[in-house]
Amino acid sequence: MASKGRSETRTGGRAATTGVILGDYALSVGMPSSPLPDGWHWTRLTDVARLETGHTPSRKHPEYWGGDVPWIGTKDATANHGSTLFRTNQYTNDLGIANSSARVLPVNTVCLSRTASVGYVVVMGRPMATSQDFVNWVCSEDLDFRYLKYVLLAERESFLRFASGTTHQTIYFPEVKAFHAALPPIREQERIADTLSALDDRIDLLRQSNATLEDMAQALFKSWFVDFVPVRAKAEGREPDGMDAATAALFPSEFEDSQLGLIPKGWRVGTLLDLLELQRGFDLPATQRVPGAYPIIAASGPAGTHAEAKVQGPGIVTGRSGVLGKVFLELEDFWPLNTTLWIKNYSACGPSYAYELLRRIDFQQFNAGSAVPTLNRNHVHGLPQLLPPQEAIQAFELIALSMHRRVHANSVQVQLLSEIRDTLLPRLISGRLRLPKVEESIEEAVA
Repeated sequence: MASKGRSETRTGGRAATTGVILGDYALSVGMPSSPLPDGWHWTRLTDVARLETGHTPSRKHPEYWGGDVPWIGTKDATANHGSTLFRTNQYTNDLGIANSSARVLPVNTVCLSRTASVGYVVVMGRPMATSQDFVNWVCSEDLDFRYLKYVLLAERESFLRFASGTTHQTIYFPEVKAFHAALPPIREQERIADTLSALDDRIDLLRQSNATLEDMAQALFKSWFVDFVPVRAKAEGREPDGMDAATAALFPSEFEDSQLGLIPKGWRVGTLLDLLELQRGFDLPATQRVPGAYPIIAASGPAGTHAEAKVQGPGIVTGRSGVLGKVFLELEDFWPLNTTLWIKNYSACGPSYAYELLRRIDFQQFNAGSAVPTLNRNHVHGLPQLLPPQEAIQAFELIALSMHRRVHANSVQVQLLSEIRDTLLPRLISGRLRLPKVEESIEEAVA
């Protein structure tokens, strides 16, 4: 069946393979014989979408680069798998397009990385070009671009079976041209895409909300304890913006000299150890880990779960060995691994203050390792630090910890919604689960 809305596929090269390689759910190289629900059909993708590829304008001509044409490379896809792209790491221009085989493709083009990093899917949010590492589909009126995106996302594991190569894996054009998808009628495609998109939209919204809350907590810390904005306002005879009288009273109206430069009058200077004490994490070999309710935190971040916790939350962890510079705030009880340092004692601050403070320290400069980056806690305990009055720190802690608890609640919901989406996706696009059974429950989940 050739769509009346489809333009001619423009990839050239060898013809489609005549073999059959089955995917996991709704995609196949060649026409499979597996049955589908009533009204569904195995459809050659090139019958309902225009197949395109891309090209890289010559790097020998710098005048081909820089401009207003977004150019999707592998890094764009790996960093934004499953997302819609509105900007890219590199841009070309009309000259680069005119002197290469790259083409500017329309909004909603679906892109699949086909070589080296195989199986990453992105959608164009505006007209863009791609490298030759992608195959791209410009969907006709018979194929919802969002539905195609979900089919490709669900078939991530299948692409390695479709690919071949010795140095690195590539899905070659004979296989791509033979792609067949299990397609319901267009209205059902749209409803399935609406259902899955509702989950993704809610997940994106929660993640954006978390990023905003994190930024707000960081900005508040910088305003109060780095830029001293409330003190500057009072020094100029103004009331600090957005602050009630009781909180404003916690800040002086003058500055004084210190070894750290000008600081609010009456605030002291001490060391990091005056505020908090870092402690090496705990050994937990992989063979002794029992999946459970408590997160394991490594130097690079969360590393699974364990049935036992060593530290009561909220707590702060940073890298001690292997990875330096990352700082993590854990609200629930957790197990910090031996590659980390965790805050054993909060002498004169709380976890939210400590989190923002440690994030501002360049731990890389204290690397004491030769082969493996290593941080000695004693080398940072003596760092000179501002010691604001407890009342100001507690006021910050009250606001910031509330924000972080909201972030945590959002993250829990993101995890739940992601699990629902990942469960529904293969069932919906293969026709094993029909929409009327799930639409109502999805509306409740994202409400």
